[in-house]
Amino acid sequence: MTIKKILIANRGEIAVRIIRAAKELGIQTVQAVSSADRDMLAAQMADATVEIGPAAAGKSYLNKDAILKAALDSGADAIHPGYGFLSENADFAAAVVEAGIVFIGPQPETIRAMGDKVSARRYAIAAGVPVVPGSEGKLASLDEALTLADRVGYPVMIKASGGGGGRGIRVAYDEAQLRTLMPQAKAEAAASFGDDGLYLEAYIQNARHVEVQLLGDGHDVVHLYERECSLQRRRQKVWEEAPAAFLSESTREALCDSAVRLAKTVEYSGAGTLEYLYDHQREAFYFIEMNTRVQVEHPITEMITGVDIVREGIRVAGGNRLSMSQADIRRNGHSIEVRINAEDPKLGFRPTPGTVSRLVVPGGAGVRFDTMLYPSYVVPPFYDSLLGKLIVWDDSRENALRRLSRALDELKIEGVATTVPLHKALAKDRDVVDCAVHTGWLEQWLERNQTTEPRG
Repeated sequence: MTIKKILIANRGEIAVRIIRAAKELGIQTVQAVSSADRDMLAAQMADATVEIGPAAAGKSYLNKDAILKAALDSGADAIHPGYGFLSENADFAAAVVEAGIVFIGPQPETIRAMGDKVSARRYAIAAGVPVVPGSEGKLASLDEALTLADRVGYPVMIKASGGGGGRGIRVAYDEAQLRTLMPQAKAEAAASFGDDGLYLEAYIQNARHVEVQLLGDGHDVVHLYERECSLQRRRQKVWEEAPAAFLSESTREALCDSAVRLAKTVEYSGAGTLEYLYDHQREAFYFIEMNTRVQVEHPITEMITGVDIVREGIRVAGGNRLSMSQADIRRNGHSIEVRINAEDPKLGFRPTPGTVSRLVVPGGAGVRFDTMLYPSYVVPPFYDSLLGKLIVWDDSRENALRRLSRALDELKIEGVATTVPLHKALAKDRDVVDCAVHTGWLEQWLERNQTTEPRG
């Protein structure tokens, strides 16, 4: 079918991104808003807006019934969930389809199969994709976890089966810690995801985090190469790069081929990402999970391939085949994205909602700033602190780092504290410049550096 009107069931910078892609396709947009978001940029850009509830996300952006009613009442024939909120909720996707509306994303059964980490792990094993040693299914008891941990070897990670965003994860370095932490992880998983299922994996220390961007149409699947996302705080990504500079070409090919192979087994449709850990000691990569949606960091892949991932996802949802084959996709240069959050690094990353009194957006060749900010915008305290993403591209990683430093110097956001000073320091840090980081590196760096000054 031809999509004519999309309801955007999200907010912030991703809502702006979706509206821009829809307009380029000649599709009308309806922006769903909470009572706290009536004045956000996406609401100003959309063809129409509809209020779906109060500020609390649980009563607005997570309210399935309110979103479906808004779509039906507005005449929208498609819903785009963006990322977060209901984007990977299989029940919501199924309800959208049952209502006769297009869900811009994979089929509900695919979300269910790949959104559950235990299920995704089984699909990976069946497809011959390497996985981190661990449990074959959800853990039935603490005794089972203890037995498995002895076999795998400590340290181990306790992970929520239905988890995401770094929640529901604990690392146990011995039996005593596993006994203590498993009930905590179970309680957090139940509170965060409505599912207290857990599984266990070997903890790969000093791993690199890499992920492969995919696009599928239910028949064909292509990869858009990989990204590295090793700079993380509390398992939340802070800085991303494409491609992963440390990978050899042979490993890159094997990694991307494995991702396509797994996605084909579930007849994947839309944008999706397969995430892996890379173990330098073993020189091996391991599949850990799939995100059945567009990723926050998708722009860096767009910058090195020239493919508009959001626009292609909308096209495919409308019944079109992929507009490209694998042979058409080339990577060029290097791109870096840093997440600009309304947080104060000097105060333990405390959120800093408030009014943006001044905004200067950097420009020039190879610079992109995806944001929902404008002068006088009031950053609400109810949602994720992401204000925008500063993305740069250049012909080499060395030049991209220089361009990033220049763009960060140009970026001015006043009225709220942000993570800009942190990124200025990181862009000049010796380990970052030398590409010598891992998933635990940033937290160690923050412990060493009470200020955001670089180590030089």
